[in-house]
Amino acid sequence: MRGIRPRHKVVQADWGAYLGDRAARARSSAVRDFFATPAPAAETPIDEVPMVALDMETTGLDERRHAIVSVGMVPFTLGRITPARRRYWVVKPSRPLSGTSIAYHHITHSEIAGAPDFDSVIDELLPLLAGRIVVVHFRNIERPFLDAAVRVRRGEGVLFPMIDTMSIEARRYRQSLWARFRRWLGRPPVSIRLNASRARYGLPAYQGHHALVDALATAELLQAQVASHYHPQTPLGALWC
Repeated sequence: MRGIRPRHKVVQADWGAYLGDRAARARSSAVRDFFATPAPAAETPIDEVPMVALDMETTGLDERRHAIVSVGMVPFTLGRITPARRRYWVVKPSRPLSGTSIAYHHITHSEIAGAPDFDSVIDELLPLLAGRIVVVHFRNIERPFLDAAVRVRRGEGVLFPMIDTMSIEARRYRQSLWARFRRWLGRPPVSIRLNASRARYGLPAYQGHHALVDALATAELLQAQVASHYHPQTPLGALWC
């Protein structure tokens, strides 16, 4: 379930040092292996960075009161998306579905009745993310929900750098001088939701609120953003957060 509500914020000035420290201190084998897998350094050109687009559908917007319903991921690089290696899971949430969340992601009670708990996904998901830079559209969903879900089941969380395509759009269309001038004129802010952002780059509209489709849409959006606003040699550290 999507929403624009930037409540949960993680600031990490030196991700390299942080990841190394987590690898040394992790107790869970899955978490330790994840952090011990070398991640691309901040100075790595973006066209050399292996990435994976990640999206989650949830029962709500607050990781303390809501839970993950589905996870989609698509590996990619700046030059190529590999949909053949996509993965998609429906999981049984630890909190009940609501009518509002069903209306968003269209995952029903019958679909989750036989679905596994997120615990069964962790040992498969984390190795697929390890060594790659995770790309999301609005990190205040994927980052806190994944961290909370792993923390509940393995006793420790997983925070790590991400590229947030919504943040890239926000810097250009919500925080720029042009955006401030629009606000001064009383004009509504430019939408930075996923499909609206894609439309600015001439990308087709996809049916939203499906974790796998949104992951693919996010991968395509980042490729378009880099092509339009950056350079293939742009260092990773200029994009991650």
